[in-house]
Amino acid sequence: MASVKMHVKKGDEVVVISGGAKGRRGKVARVLRERHAVILEGSDERAKGADARSREMKAQGASETEMEQRRLVKPVLHYLRKSNDRPQGGLLWLEGPIDSSNVMKAEDFEASVARRQK
Repeated sequence: MASVKMHVKKGDEVVVISGGAKGRRGKVARVLRERHAVILEGSDERAKGADARSREMKAQGASETEMEQRRLVKPVLHYLRKSNDRPQGGLLWLEGPIDSSNVMKAEDFEASVARRQK
């Protein structure tokens, strides 16, 4: 199968423009060409008070897993099988793939926002 050209590359700063993670920013960690998807790494920077919210959650006694889930752009829950290392199994939050048509380079997004504000 021929290689599919993507408009984003690994390391690009992108903004999610549609879907459940709309408005979130992140850096492209992996490009899945065969699925036409990208996996992002980054924090939830949708609101200006994102840092204040995380400080509030710590003050309220939020667990580390809840805090980690808030930092993921598109969290996906992965179930860990019981083993000798983990006799009770477990849960693991991972970054989920986002279709490449739902992301836009951050500089292009900011340019389009500036054009709309004129």
